[in-house]
Amino acid sequence: MYRILELNPQLQCFSGDIDLRMQLYRDTKRRLIGEDGKLIDFANAHEYYGFHRIEGGWVYREWAPGAHQLYLTGDFNSWQWLSHPLTNIGDGNWELVLEGDDALWDGCKVKTIVDANMTRTEHIPLYARRVVQDPATTAFCAEVVDESKPFKWTDGRFKGEDSLYIYEAHVGMAQEEGKVGTYLEFADKVLPRIKEAGYNAVQLMAIMEHPYYGSFGYQVSSFFAASSWFGRPEDLKYLVNKAHRLGIRVLLDVVHSHAVKNTAEGINMFDGTEWQFFHAGEKGDHPAWGTKCFDYGKTGVIHFLLSNLKFWMTEYHFDGFRFDGVTSMLYHDHGLGVNFDSNDKYFSYNTHVEAITYLQLANDLIREVNPRAITIAEDMSGMPGMGLPIEDGGVGFDYRLGMGLPDMWVRTVKETQDEFWDINKMWGEMCLRRPGENTVAYVESHDQALVGDKTMIFRLADAAMYTDMNKDCHNPVIDRAIALHKMIRLFTLGAAGEAYLNFMGNEFGHPEWIDFPREGNGWSFHYCRRQWSLKENELLKYQWLNEFDRDMVALTKKSKMFASRFGDLRLMKAPEQTVVFYRNGLLFAFNFHASNSLTNVLVPVPRNTDYTVELCSDDGKYGGFDQVAHQVYPVKEFDGQFFVELYLPARTAVVLKEGKVIKKPAVRKAAASKKNVEKDSKNRKRKLL
Repeated sequence: MYRILELNPQLQCFSGDIDLRMQLYRDTKRRLIGEDGKLIDFANAHEYYGFHRIEGGWVYREWAPGAHQLYLTGDFNSWQWLSHPLTNIGDGNWELVLEGDDALWDGCKVKTIVDANMTRTEHIPLYARRVVQDPATTAFCAEVVDESKPFKWTDGRFKGEDSLYIYEAHVGMAQEEGKVGTYLEFADKVLPRIKEAGYNAVQLMAIMEHPYYGSFGYQVSSFFAASSWFGRPEDLKYLVNKAHRLGIRVLLDVVHSHAVKNTAEGINMFDGTEWQFFHAGEKGDHPAWGTKCFDYGKTGVIHFLLSNLKFWMTEYHFDGFRFDGVTSMLYHDHGLGVNFDSNDKYFSYNTHVEAITYLQLANDLIREVNPRAITIAEDMSGMPGMGLPIEDGGVGFDYRLGMGLPDMWVRTVKETQDEFWDINKMWGEMCLRRPGENTVAYVESHDQALVGDKTMIFRLADAAMYTDMNKDCHNPVIDRAIALHKMIRLFTLGAAGEAYLNFMGNEFGHPEWIDFPREGNGWSFHYCRRQWSLKENELLKYQWLNEFDRDMVALTKKSKMFASRFGDLRLMKAPEQTVVFYRNGLLFAFNFHASNSLTNVLVPVPRNTDYTVELCSDDGKYGGFDQVAHQVYPVKEFDGQFFVELYLPARTAVVLKEGKVIKKPAVRKAAASKKNVEKDSKNRKRKLL
């Protein structure tokens, strides 16, 4: 029996479905690599296809089973369409050998001409390493990358910290200037900020090439090309290398759930057919995103996608992946409009089992390449086993995103005055995760920062942010916003997961949404940047939020809080909106009430130790009112239970750290032990006799 059934006994009636999934995984793996093969040896498509130097020249190969003929054109032949045909070498593979070391060169612009269905069309080579846009015509074409000039890595045997504090970032909009930022600028200007903030992993969006800047990188066109929006491939390598030297993992936001529909820029209809990579007909079209959906049952598709993962890990030293759109992959209807309120929804004809198999193979491969790599699934459906090892009947991810958390916070802040927040429901959402599966907790990601939505700080403060964020300005609206912003983050970090994520700038309450340059805003970059100067300005309240977030991360990291999976609930008072929980040596106490400060709160604690205040959201340095004394709180004992007595002001969170266990002194009895009393009595009897 698989461990998933032990952790989730309610799935026993679906054991047959789980068996079938696991059998499909084993059969597919056997079909791909045989009994004794390894996926790491299978996932080498990028080493065969594309452009490669050979002795005395170059070779170019493509996989295009539906094509009648392929040609290569570009700078090297003055863009003659038909002068350089490729040879069909069987199994849908095409090859062109160009003699001479200078037949192609680094930066040489090229395109592939495909003859299929009695038409000739231009395409970007499938395995292009760099794709650029002509500023005059706006057309895209590939550039040859010379592999004979390798990047000099200096990251050594980088491993990264065991805990995971993720800083989600977009390279292009990470600069304060109104422009598209570069890999080099991000490496030199932003990475030190991430390091200073205490985050030990950066999750990079929009790295895979995409023709539309405003897509946030989620409409990928060239899967093996580092986006030229931000610079050259070696610039991205410089970024990753520097991150590793700073002790920061680099995770790629990988998009294998769909691909851009474009044919000129993307992989769609490369060989003249719609089914080379994707499902045919309506099944191949995503009804909500306007993109193409992969056919994960095809060997060629699996080969392409697995090779893509290995490529980003070996060529660019990425430390793992956040898999985008996993819910869309898992179900034939993409989970659209589905309320996943029963286990039947996970085990039905709507479940895309071939996609599950692909995700299992992907996790298998990633572990073979780097056993310490991290994988995160963006799944909002709650599919059982997503975060369990494959051998346990799971899909193999290390973490799943806690996507219900930001939704809960939006509903709470948007729909209910904080005087009426339901602490029971809030705690229930914090603890709502699959047994044995790790969760990445977060309050907001890029999804909550886009135009049409609002960041958490803006929901709390609204227009007052534009007028009353000076430290010498006293506005109760801002006071409330700052207090709750800190508490919401600390509550989520402390209780809701085994890792934590923050979107860049949100740690200090970045005030504005993200709006990419478009016709509707006059192609402006005003809302497509990060105003770092706000947190660095000592006159503004953003500094308070930034310092609290930094100290919050530092405390929980130093205490190795994530080593303990769940918060041990010690006290909850719903009417008072108070909750206290314990986690790996830290005691978290929250009073969400708007006006009711609580005195002499007796909190049960697990050990006989003194407790000291390590973090308080009400401290003056965080924009609070200094109502909580930073002192030692002695333990009190009643009926064999230990307590600490706390003062919890309204809208305040306190974190206390336990000290050394206090041992009770041994009680010295005047009377002798029972054994000695009996011995003395016997001796006296002997004397009397």
